[in-house]
Order: sequence, then structure tokens, then C-alpha cells
Amino acid sequence: MATGSPPDLASLKIDRAPRRRSNGSGFGRFVPWLLLLLVAVALWMFRAPLMAKLDAWRLPVVDVVRVEKSSAAAASAISGTSANGYIVASRRAALSADTPGRIVELNVTEGSAVKQGEIVAKLYSEELEAALRQAEAALAATTQTVAQANADAQAARSDLPRLQKEVESAEASVQVERPMRDWYRQEIERFGKLAEQGVSDARRVDEARANLSGTEARMRAAATRKEAAEAALATGHAQVERMEAAVRTAEAQVPVLAAARDLAKATLSKTEVRAPFDGIVVLKDAEVGEVVSPNVQGGSNARGSVVTMVDFASLEAQAEVPETTLPTVVAGRPAKIFLDAYPDRPYTGVVSRIWPTANRSKGTVEVRVQFDAPDEFLRPELGVRVVFLGAQPTQAGQAQPSEASQPAQPRILISETCLVQQDGKTGVFALERDVLRFVALGLGERKSGRVVVESGLVGGEDIVQNPATSLKNGDRVQRKNGS
Repeated sequence: MATGSPPDLASLKIDRAPRRRSNGSGFGRFVPWLLLLLVAVALWMFRAPLMAKLDAWRLPVVDVVRVEKSSAAAASAISGTSANGYIVASRRAALSADTPGRIVELNVTEGSAVKQGEIVAKLYSEELEAALRQAEAALAATTQTVAQANADAQAARSDLPRLQKEVESAEASVQVERPMRDWYRQEIERFGKLAEQGVSDARRVDEARANLSGTEARMRAAATRKEAAEAALATGHAQVERMEAAVRTAEAQVPVLAAARDLAKATLSKTEVRAPFDGIVVLKDAEVGEVVSPNVQGGSNARGSVVTMVDFASLEAQAEVPETTLPTVVAGRPAKIFLDAYPDRPYTGVVSRIWPTANRSKGTVEVRVQFDAPDEFLRPELGVRVVFLGAQPTQAGQAQPSEASQPAQPRILISETCLVQQDGKTGVFALERDVLRFVALGLGERKSGRVVVESGLVGGEDIVQNPATSLKNGDRVQRKNGS
């Protein structure tokens, strides 16, 4: 067994002496720097709200408005008197029947185009149709009676000449027999004297007496025929007069029955609602099955009208012009009309009528303006803005439309409260982020607190309204809440 150096047992000894604690002086000197770093990081992270709080405390507050191009209506209003109103029709009618009744036929709806005299609706009319047929039948019967009476009277008149001839024939027979009677009387007297003298026999006297008796009998028969013929003639005349009276009576009934027929026809026509002029139906006020009446009272379930129609060719602008600006509105002067629905489609027109009375409660006067070229975009009751234009005299002394009467383009309008003076120049403060920049402007016409900007602004800029006199170009400011 090999032997070596003895082991060093001292290295295995446990040191029992107490170990000294570190005083931490190495880490402690870095704590302030760490805190400072944390504060710097916090300031960096929250720099925006902190700066905003600081600016809110020290920067002036300004009211900002956005510059926009105004409509053609607003641009034109700068150059003339303007008023608001509506499109109305000078020819407008609420159609109703002249008699109460129930609607059985309705031939139109909203937007239907109708011609003058066209049937728009019909009311129940079977009873009135029956009354018309009855009146027509009575008139036809009376007309036939008149014709028959005329025929009978004509026949009676045509028989009068025959009766007159019978009277004349009987009278002629009497006249023929009268000389024979007288001659036979003379023969009897002569033959009687001769018989007394014995010159002639009694037989000749008897023959003369027999001839006289026959002649007198024929005369009596002719006289009887004459009397009968005269009686028949008188009866014929009486019959003619009676028939003529019947004709006159029947003829007198004809106009009465014709009037009754016309009345029935007129009453029937009242059940037909017709268009009084060419136009467009804008409102349908009733439906089939509803009752309409021309005299609707409160509490009644009847309708007052069937439809409302408008003559679109008569559309015009109705404007309420304030009394203070009325002197600038003259009949016959040009005007521009802007529809609220189509503000970029200006219409030209002419002042046609100025109402002779004012509205005391509103302090306005109604003015009507006719459209020069109405089109399909016009609708009744559309809101409009009317700009009444002036006229400039020409060298010849004749009035011509002013420049404002030319087609108006969108322009930039700003309030005069935005204007400021800087170094003898007029302009506005434009806000770029939070810095003011003075912009010199070229200005045009002014009216009602607004001014036309000819140059300097293009639209979309934010400018300061009612700027403080202490503000100047390059100042930092803050926006007013909501601006």
C-alpha cells in the first residue's frame, strides 16, 4: 500500500464566524436615476394630453367656421332682393259632383293627365237614367200625337171642298128647277083661262099641274140636299177647328216635355265629374264606394271633392316679400327662381303680379313670378327662393337685365364678422392645425352681413369668426368646442 502526504484537514473546517451583511450601497446609488427615468417615460407617454392641458390653459380660444361654396341661389341673393315661397298654380280645381251621390266609377289616379271635358268619375245614376228614359218616351208620345192630330186635321180640311161642292150642286139644282116651276105656274094659269073660255081642255091644265108638282118636288129635294150639304160643311169646319185646337194643345205640350227631358238629362249629367281644363291630377280625395256631396257639413261622412287637378302650364312662383324690400320689386322685372329640391337648376322668370294688399300679421306682400321656360321638374307646393333682379339702362335708354340676371354659378360667401385688417389689407385668419395664417382676400358685393369672396379662398378652409383684435399672423390658438 502506497503511502502519500497526509490530507489537509484544515480545508474541511467549517468557518463559524458570523458573515458581515452588505450595506447595499452599490444598488442604492442607481434608485434616483431609475425614478427619474420612469418620470421621463411617463412624461413622454402622456405628452399629448399634458400639452393639450397646457394649451387649454394658456392659448386663446377661437370660433372656427368651414368655408364652403354657396349655392347659386345664395350667390344670386347677394345681387338682388330675395324671398322664399312655393310653386303654385293659377289654375287649380277641386272637382266635385253637383249632386250628392255614391262613386261607382273613378277613371284617374294621382299623376293622370286629363283633357277638358273628359269624365273623371261617375256617381250612381240608375234612377236618373230611368227618369230620363221616361221623359224621352213622354216627349216621343206627344210628338206622335201632334203628328196624328195634324194628319187628322189635314184630312178634315181636304174634305171641306167636297162638302162645298155638294152644297153648290144642290143650290144649282134648285136654281135649275126654279124657272121650270115658274113656267109651269104660268102654264097652269094660262091653260086655266083658256079652259074657262073653252079654247083648251082641262087635260092641259092637269098636265101643267103635274109638271109643277114634279118640279116643286125636285126643288124641295135639292133644297134638302143643300141643307144637308151645308150642315155637313159646317160640321167639317167645326171638326177642322177642333182638330186644329187638338194640334195646338199637343204642340204646346212638346216644349214642356222637352224641358222635362232636358232637366232629366241635366240632372243625369250632374252625376258625371268632368275635367274643366287640361291638366294633371295631383290629389285623389275619394275612392269608389264613397259618398260625395257638394255641400259637406261638419260631422258628415261625405267627401267634398273627388280629385284635385292642376294646369301645369299655369305654374308660377308665389313669394312673400317683406314690406321693407317691396320698393325693389317691380312688375315686369326679371327674377331668378331656385327650387329647394334642385338648387343648382336656376329658372328665369318675370314678376307678373303684386298683390294689392299686405298681410298685416306677417308684414309681407304676396308676389307672383311666371316661369319663362317651365319644365317637368316643376311641382306644385315645392319650396322656392326667388331673387328679384334689377335692370341697368343701356345707352339707348332701354333697360337690360343686370349682371346678376346672368346664370349664377356657386360662389364663396362668408360672414363679414370673419374679416380682419392686417397691414392695410382685408382678409381672414385661416387656421392650419393650431396656427393662424392671415389670408388677404379680394372681395365682391356685400349684402345682409355676407360678402362675396372673389379671390384668396377656394373652399374647404377653416377660418376664424369674430377674431379678437389681439390675434396676429402666426399665433397659436385652440378651437372652440363644437366649431
